[in-house]
Amino acid sequence: MRKETSMGLAEQVAERFREVNGEHPMTAADDAYVDAQFVVLEELCAAHGRAVDAVRRLMLDRRLPLPGYLRSDGAQMVPADLLSLADRAGGPAALRAWFTAHWADPRQGAAEWDAYLSGRYVCLRSVTPETIRRKDELTAAIRAAVDRPEPGAGWARRLHALVDELDGLEPAFTGYDRLRFGGPTSRDSCIDAVRARVPFPPAGGRAPGAAGSAG
Repeated sequence: MRKETSMGLAEQVAERFREVNGEHPMTAADDAYVDAQFVVLEELCAAHGRAVDAVRRLMLDRRLPLPGYLRSDGAQMVPADLLSLADRAGGPAALRAWFTAHWADPRQGAAEWDAYLSGRYVCLRSVTPETIRRKDELTAAIRAAVDRPEPGAGWARRLHALVDELDGLEPAFTGYDRLRFGGPTSRDSCIDAVRARVPFPPAGGRAPGAAGSAG
């Protein structure tokens, strides 16, 4: 007997969301951020001619990601392109194989698929295998550059180019994210903190914080 006989599909999705993210309050500021960045699941389904119950079943069957947020009123908030990746892959049934094939290591592909299904990839404006991989490359390169500063302005300019590219991929995040992720977001550590620590050097200037500089 299917579980939805005793619990509605919307309730099941909300329960799964809380299992993944924990119980954290959404403030008015969190709600305002989510309203600006995401759409209500029912509204997305209506706009695309999809039955919302069918989409929720796909979430529960691990064929589509969970919502990114539960608004304080319980609305299930999803990215506007939630359905696009499955369409690109040839449908929800084909999505997993298509998605994981973007990683040469099957174990890494499976781990990324699990992360994708969790709905916690709110760290990207658009969640695709390409943007997931590029974010990982950029954060690794930024951390490596910060750990190995070099004299002269070239190092800082290269670092800022990486940070600017990551900035283009990532949204602003909200306070709720720092609660569910248990600390700073990648924007906090790889964009905001780096820009504060290493200001962009003037033309011909020395990179602040580079090797050999004071402080």
